[in-house]
Amino acid sequence: MLDQGAPPQNPGQTAAPASPGVGARLMRRKPVENLVAEGGQGEGGSLRRSLGLWQLTMISIGATLGTGIFVVLGEAVPKAGPAVTLAFVIAGLTALFSALSYAELAGTIPVSGSSYSYAYATMGELIAWICGWCLVLEYGVSVAAVAVGWGEYLNELLDGTVGVTIPAALSAPPGDGGVFNLPALIVVLLAMAFLLGGARESARANTVMVIVKIAALVLFCAIGVQGFRSGNYENFMPLGMAGVSAAGATLFFSYIGFDAASTAGEEAKNAQRDLPRAIMLSLVIVTALYVLVAAVAVGAKPWENFTGSEAALAQIMREVTGQTFWGTLLAFCAVIAIASVVLTVLYGQTRILFAMSRDGLVPKVFARVHPKSGTPRANTLIVSLFCGVLAAAIPLGQLADATSIGTLFAFALVNVAVVVLRRTRPDMPRTFRVPLSPVLPALGFVLCLWMMGSLSTVTWVVFGVWMAAGLVFYFVYGYRRSRLAPSEK
Repeated sequence: MLDQGAPPQNPGQTAAPASPGVGARLMRRKPVENLVAEGGQGEGGSLRRSLGLWQLTMISIGATLGTGIFVVLGEAVPKAGPAVTLAFVIAGLTALFSALSYAELAGTIPVSGSSYSYAYATMGELIAWICGWCLVLEYGVSVAAVAVGWGEYLNELLDGTVGVTIPAALSAPPGDGGVFNLPALIVVLLAMAFLLGGARESARANTVMVIVKIAALVLFCAIGVQGFRSGNYENFMPLGMAGVSAAGATLFFSYIGFDAASTAGEEAKNAQRDLPRAIMLSLVIVTALYVLVAAVAVGAKPWENFTGSEAALAQIMREVTGQTFWGTLLAFCAVIAIASVVLTVLYGQTRILFAMSRDGLVPKVFARVHPKSGTPRANTLIVSLFCGVLAAAIPLGQLADATSIGTLFAFALVNVAVVVLRRTRPDMPRTFRVPLSPVLPALGFVLCLWMMGSLSTVTWVVFGVWMAAGLVFYFVYGYRRSRLAPSEK
């Protein structure tokens, strides 16, 4: 019998497919094949594949090795005492577990979006947006934090060469005794100028700067060890494990950047082969240098004397030798070294926004590629000006902790993403595989959450406000403009 209440249907007519609900739209995933196929394509032009293993490794080291050891060391030692070396190891292990996951995903999904794109392919659009928003916090704020540290060493250099320094009003942000941090703004603008010239040109400049800063840290160890006093290690953990944990959370900022190589996925010559190698090689080199430099620094200077010391390594060089020359030389190398961090991290930020813009989640201006230089010029200009103003106005400590919490959250998601992709797409070719999966990704996830818990309440409040603002932006703008949305209407 026919249902008398049913509307008549014409022969051959099929019912229109039901529109997916809000939950389904928030979980929509972007196929890996689509992500890879779109590689390098932007509005009006394409990125150029010009980077090999050497350049990718230098980008990763360049983005990592800098302010963390030259500047943030002075903030971490008062929290942990001589056990700051242990804090570096803990932070390094946390980074290592996440680096393994990054290496597998970078070789499987070699695109510019880094963990944002990995999350989009595995956990859906909302999680991808949250991850991308954390990356904006990680990269954008860390550029500002690094730029603040650059100004400290610039003053050390000026004092040792011409005997003058930039007045505090123009070399420190409000809250740190200044009005406007002019050096921080200048170094961001210099990095912007390099990036506008093209990825290959920027990579060449970065390689030179990386070699200089590795040489500077080796020189510091060679001279600093002459002032080594074993007595400085007698009370190894004066503030207990809580102090080590707090210092580790702050020092995690020092490892931010190894994932910068993954943002170059669409400009690498052989991304699937070279990205995993670059990520792992850079992390090993950076961790070894960090632990060695920290051990020498604490051995040469009592940990109680590190308070308020943002140019600690240069000061130690002067104290050990009794001469200004070596401290001035280190300050010169640090000025170059920290500038390379600004350059490479700013590069990573622009490429992440490029990927998000191509997906429709942020304005199209960020995906426009200049046809001659093959770079997203408008993107670079906007991001550089924003980061420069941020660097000039906010103190270093607040910037470093805000960067750490955003990064730890993004890294935690990457550890989840690698397990999800293994289960959903086990057939995909992988040039690198995380050993003992899912055990090591799970450990990476737990360590990230543990270090997030060690950060201050103020940092958590800032993070909460940032995430709330990001969700508002997504639902007002990205949710409807997503390139995955039209197919569902």
